[in-house]
Amino acid sequence: MNLPIVENELWIRLSFFFGILIVMFLWELMMPRRPLTASKITRWFSNLSLVFIDSVVVRLAFPAGLAGVAFLTQQRGWGIFHLSEFPSLLKIVCGVLILDLAIYLQHIMFHSVPLFWRLHMVHHSDMDIDVTTGVRFHPIEIFLSMGIKMIVVILTGAPALSVLIFEIILNGTSMFNHGNVRYPQNVDSVLRLFVVTPEMHRVHHSTIRWETNSNLGFNFPWWDRLFGTYRAQPAKGHLEMTIGLDQYKEPRKLTLPWLMALPFTGKLGKYPMTRSPGTE
Repeated sequence: MNLPIVENELWIRLSFFFGILIVMFLWELMMPRRPLTASKITRWFSNLSLVFIDSVVVRLAFPAGLAGVAFLTQQRGWGIFHLSEFPSLLKIVCGVLILDLAIYLQHIMFHSVPLFWRLHMVHHSDMDIDVTTGVRFHPIEIFLSMGIKMIVVILTGAPALSVLIFEIILNGTSMFNHGNVRYPQNVDSVLRLFVVTPEMHRVHHSTIRWETNSNLGFNFPWWDRLFGTYRAQPAKGHLEMTIGLDQYKEPRKLTLPWLMALPFTGKLGKYPMTRSPGTE
């Protein structure tokens, strides 16, 4: 029953990607939360070019995709889910939750280890935050992330359906929680109990170090609360806070060539968790 999922994974994910992108674009157009400070055309070209490059790199390196790896583990009986007769629904739910926890821990690693932070700076160097920021990642970071997810799938034996659900949720919530969208605060206070919201995740893109290193969840908000990385609101408020990194405030550095070179040429700044706050 999982083979059709594997065969159609790309088209299923692309359908959700473009559908959510269009919905978020229209929402941002009609109800923006913050005024933009940089050229939207330049940013969108750079950010969407990155996601195109990322997709090509991943497909060339891992032709079968993550669902293909899950199908292989099922065929070979690999992973803890195959050690006993777990109910199918439980496998799917646990698979999604374990993968989400792994991505949260991966996010902490990329904020802690200077070498990995160099890659992750590409995401944080955006001077504005909107739906395209959610897909703004360096190809090497995406490559490493895929490798980590594959290891988790092999160790757990997560079924292909749970992997596909997780990948759709991860991509969709990343675009949603980076959205520059306005909605009632009482809705946000309830919604953030179940999913990472734009109001919650925007704090993570603050130039203030302790805010940058908070709210590290992508899909579900529970890990931040459980591990003490949750911060409810930015110190300066959502309209007055500054987005990005202190050491990168030149609009010319929003261009695609600069973003590709950033991990190899850029300054770490004060942001990695393992560095002294005064270190530049």
